[in-house]
Amino acid sequence: MTRWRALASWAPTRWRARAPWTLRRRLVVSVVGLFTLLSIVVGGASVLSLYGNLESQLSGQLNRITNIAQRPSDGGGGDSGPANLFNAPGLQSGSIIAFSQGAVSAGAIRPEFGGTLKLLTSAQSAAIVAHVTSTSPTTVSVDGVGQFLFIRVDVSGVYSNVDYEYFGLPLAAAQGTVARFGAAVAGISLAGILIVAFATWGIVSYALRPLRRVAATATEVAAMELDRGEVDLSVRVPEADTDTRTEVGQVGAALNSMLGHVDEALRARQNSESKVRQFVADASHELRTPLASIRGYAELTRRGDYELPADVTHSLGRVESEAVRMTSLVEDLLLLARLDAGRDIQLAPVDLTTLLVDCVSDAHVAGDDHDWELDAPEEPVRVLADSQRIHQIIANLLANARVHTPAGTHVRIGLATVGESAVITVEDDGPGIPAEFQGELFERFARGDSSRARVTGSTGLGLAIVKAVVDAHEGEVTLESAPGRTVFRVELPGVLAAD
Repeated sequence: MTRWRALASWAPTRWRARAPWTLRRRLVVSVVGLFTLLSIVVGGASVLSLYGNLESQLSGQLNRITNIAQRPSDGGGGDSGPANLFNAPGLQSGSIIAFSQGAVSAGAIRPEFGGTLKLLTSAQSAAIVAHVTSTSPTTVSVDGVGQFLFIRVDVSGVYSNVDYEYFGLPLAAAQGTVARFGAAVAGISLAGILIVAFATWGIVSYALRPLRRVAATATEVAAMELDRGEVDLSVRVPEADTDTRTEVGQVGAALNSMLGHVDEALRARQNSESKVRQFVADASHELRTPLASIRGYAELTRRGDYELPADVTHSLGRVESEAVRMTSLVEDLLLLARLDAGRDIQLAPVDLTTLLVDCVSDAHVAGDDHDWELDAPEEPVRVLADSQRIHQIIANLLANARVHTPAGTHVRIGLATVGESAVITVEDDGPGIPAEFQGELFERFARGDSSRARVTGSTGLGLAIVKAVVDAHEGEVTLESAPGRTVFRVELPGVLAAD
């Protein structure tokens, strides 16, 4: 048992898990297989029938020769009569006649017309006598001569010096005929199999064309990004492939009906999201003015030339700080609304190296209790992007590393080029982010505070803005995190050649 398990584990994967066959291949193989089986049965039956017919004819000849052998007047009579049986009708050249009397046997092969007899050896004659023991036709292979159909005739009452006579007709001619017929049947069957295979392949391919068109429609829909943004789901199965009187037409009609429902649902979702985005944009825009007023009046009151009680001064300071925090939140919401609408991105050449140096310097000032490291190439890395927004995503990632990791954490910022893209990495050796939070970390208002130290308030929009800005630049942001290592990786396309 252990040996077989070892062999099974050694076997290549493609042997253990073979790819499934397509419907076309199954249909073609099934039809060709059935035709091949039918050809084998019909061909085999025909060959066997022909061989049986030829053997029956030889048996009839032997029976006629037997009748002649048992009539001494026709065989020459007397003791010399048996030898004259070589001239019996139906005994063609190459036939064998053997005689036996007691333990003595002899035989000869009938020659061509005018030829001489070829005597059999004693071993050949003894073999014939040993194998042919009844009056029924028996096939015997005579060494050095070939196969013969023999029959034994009791002539002890006819001739005084012979007990039995053995007549053998050669099977070579019959076997040759059967072989040629079998070869012809095999050739015709093979040609028929090839014709059926090609014809079936063509017919099945033509019959499956509607199904392939339905599959192509489903594949095209599956490739669409239906999870976000405006979706124009106008793809449908062609009308010719939606006839419900056929099986494929039923599938096509059902798929079109489903796509129609999905299109309606997507439009409803899009309308709802558009209304929400518009509301957020309008509300954010409208809130900016009153928040600025609240902040201004609080600051003006706090800085007045009159004495205020300590608790009032503290309250005004809190009002002012909360107004600043709410203003930041409103700005973030307004930015997300604009990015969702496809606006607020202005592309221009941006030197990422200089931008990273500035961002790391700012982060060092804001978090001097962290160890900051910048790893960037000496040559400037320039991309076509929005400088303000790229600065914002780098600042957000560094702030995320500063706020959600304890003091003394080492944060490494890297910059490199991969192909035609620039890759920015922010790596820290903090406590990491639990796996259950990683899938939703880039969603709005998402937090992973249960695992990372929360020092200051967070709106949960920082990483959502990072993803929205990166998506607007047609880039990609990914996260890898485990205890002791967290890496945010931002890939921006469109690296510009050096001047």
